[in-house]
Amino acid sequence: MNLPSLHPDPIRAVCERRRWWAFGLTPRAIGLLLVGFVWLIPGFWVGRLAYAMLGWDALVLLAALLDGLRLPKAGRITAGRSWSNAPALDSQTEIELTIENMGRTILDCRLVDDLPLALAGFQAGGAQAEPPTHRLTAFPRVPAKLRYTVTPQERGDTETGWLFVRYRSPLGLTERWAKAKLVQPVRVYPALRTGEEQQMFLARSRQIDLQLRQARQRGLGRDFESLREYREGDDLRDICWTATARRGTPITRQYQIERSQAVWIVLDCGRLMRSRVTPTQGPARGFGVGAASAAGNESRSGNTHSKLDFACTTAVALAQLALFSGDRVGLLAYGQGIQQRLLPGRGASHLRQMIEALAVVRAEEGEADHLRATAILNRLQPRRSLILWITDLAETAMRPEVIDGAMQLLRRHVLLFVAMAQPEIDLIAQARPANLAQMFRAAAAQEMAGRRELLLARLHEQGALTLDIHPEFLTSSVLNHYLTVKERAMV
Repeated sequence: MNLPSLHPDPIRAVCERRRWWAFGLTPRAIGLLLVGFVWLIPGFWVGRLAYAMLGWDALVLLAALLDGLRLPKAGRITAGRSWSNAPALDSQTEIELTIENMGRTILDCRLVDDLPLALAGFQAGGAQAEPPTHRLTAFPRVPAKLRYTVTPQERGDTETGWLFVRYRSPLGLTERWAKAKLVQPVRVYPALRTGEEQQMFLARSRQIDLQLRQARQRGLGRDFESLREYREGDDLRDICWTATARRGTPITRQYQIERSQAVWIVLDCGRLMRSRVTPTQGPARGFGVGAASAAGNESRSGNTHSKLDFACTTAVALAQLALFSGDRVGLLAYGQGIQQRLLPGRGASHLRQMIEALAVVRAEEGEADHLRATAILNRLQPRRSLILWITDLAETAMRPEVIDGAMQLLRRHVLLFVAMAQPEIDLIAQARPANLAQMFRAAAAQEMAGRRELLLARLHEQGALTLDIHPEFLTSSVLNHYLTVKERAMV
């Protein structure tokens, strides 16, 4: 399924003066002024030659003044910004800047686009990246364009800033300073996986759908399949009275196993999902959805992302695959309250709504109310469905509340319960201690891991599909489990 257009609208604005005194000499003009001091050397012997320095500098200043008068005013320059693709987490986004010069002079422009950190990203080591300076040549009455890329690092809504322009003539003695108000709201979406990265899962989905078509059984389920004459033993509730009236003989409906089920994606937005995960150097780095895409992810940045970021990326990938497979997809993102709620639906517009909702979910500082979310989900979805619940297990002496909520869902639904693994705890548990303090740390980590494994094992015994997985491998594992559920017709 093709993603709907998510990129921001293009924006244009007429430039204005950057400040009251938006005029200055260039380094070239200053260098020529300094050359005049060379006349001081012969001035030690012939005093009148020292006046040549003043004449030279006056000539340079006059040339700079005439050069500045040739430059068009800021109001005769129009700037624009457009986006070639949607800003998505950890994905390169191409931006196109346009300068329209309505003057008569060729302009050498230097542009600084003021973008927020959510769009501009970070340098290695976490330091803030300096806004890059772009350079282009704007001919009179001919739009000049340049393109550059950014890699967003934070989901959600943000706002771009002004475009700052410094322009000079080919002589390059004077420059003017201008700015264009290209301020616009921009939404950064979860990592969007399309094209080649989804082909393997889409191909398997087609194969499963074909198998189900060939093996479907009539008389079961509640999906309408065809009409036939009434036979002894048929349920009177299945009689089609309109067809009976037309034909003059009893006609009954035939049903088949439902091919379209409801799939709910439930996201925990509590404090445990705030923890950040640093991508490893392993074979499936970043937000890849399968082994086939691992090589393409090797070049991505090593910035940390929260567990909720990984969960939102998985939710988008599963929504795309489920909608392609003919299922209806719903969303419930919760913390202390319900952040986002989207009833199951189909189509590109529904996928657009889901992506918009996932872009703005935020991890809260407090513990999420799991039982409240469970009660709301049972009320919204009374019929049997597949539920993907992405969460994490709190370290507590008592049984976590999320386990109790999962037990309630299992009475009616097929549950895929995903606990986001804690890589740092696993490293401590697997490390060989070198001293007494490290030994106690390793023992505590092993105890936490054991308790976690026991909780998931008990949940699995009750019929849930469970995953305790590193966030980097979450997407591919969830998609494979979804396809397995479809193949076995478990819903």
